[in-house]
Amino acid sequence: MRFASAWWLAAGLLLPAAGPVVLAGDPRGVRVTNLGDKVSITIDGELFAQYHYKDVPRPYFYPITGPGGAPMTRNWPMKEVEGEEHDHKHHRSLWWAHGDINGHDFWSEDAKAGKIVHDKFVAFKSGPDYGQFRSQNKFVAADGTLVATSEQIVRVYNRKQDRMMDFEITIHASQGELTFGDTKEGTMAIRVAESMRLVKDKKPGAGHIVNNDGVRDGEAWGKRARWCDYYGPVNGQTVGVAILDHPQNPRFPTWWHVRDYGLFAANPFGVHDFEKKQPGTGKLVVPAGQKVTFKYRFYFHRGDEKQADVAGQYADWVTPPPGQPISR
Repeated sequence: MRFASAWWLAAGLLLPAAGPVVLAGDPRGVRVTNLGDKVSITIDGELFAQYHYKDVPRPYFYPITGPGGAPMTRNWPMKEVEGEEHDHKHHRSLWWAHGDINGHDFWSEDAKAGKIVHDKFVAFKSGPDYGQFRSQNKFVAADGTLVATSEQIVRVYNRKQDRMMDFEITIHASQGELTFGDTKEGTMAIRVAESMRLVKDKKPGAGHIVNNDGVRDGEAWGKRARWCDYYGPVNGQTVGVAILDHPQNPRFPTWWHVRDYGLFAANPFGVHDFEKKQPGTGKLVVPAGQKVTFKYRFYFHRGDEKQADVAGQYADWVTPPPGQPISR
């Protein structure tokens, strides 16, 4: 889909990105509002997510509100909540990052780590069926060197019983050849709510992990799969989040860096860690002037993977019914 610079479109409202954008009027459908330091996304007037992009180590989504109002991610370090672990401060709710891009760490928040810096928004769209925004970022090393640039398209759908979000990122080798290093530290990630964890306080938790091959819990780490699901109790109900890997992605199906303490990430680069192969096996090189694109879908649902029919949702995504939009 191509974006106009500033038009009213029949399918919804498409607005230019200059300055704070406040979408007033009918709250029904998916509304995307730029508040100046974050983007608010509501569905039928209820908050689904906020995208934080100003003065942050990298853009991230927090909070994420799932079915029945369930908070789907850990609050820390954005907010102090009793009973939450304070490990891995860089696990900011939902984000994209990688631990080795041309030798620079964009995953952690250590002193020597780089930052993913918001550059600009290209367009916003609200509508009865879906809303989306398109943005551009810069990958800046700790010494100020510009390493790469990227463009993101985020689309949220108007669904009644669950929540669904598409995240597409294109990384441009705009400054020369780009190498994604072979490390488990990455990449398309979410830190699930504390009560959903597989292990809590070194004891079995109430959460579970499962992938499309039926590999479960701790055995799912480092395995390749088309999708993976992490579910457990939140506020008295069982909810889950599935991350779906698109068949057009490089190295499909991806490996899963999914941990018992709540980290849940798709990582197509960390082959050395996941399969104990020669270091560097998983690196990916993008020639100067070229680009690479990754597409993921987040499916926030009620129940476990069978009750939510994650397999069916995946099939609908990769082979959608006629007329149903996919990533763009």
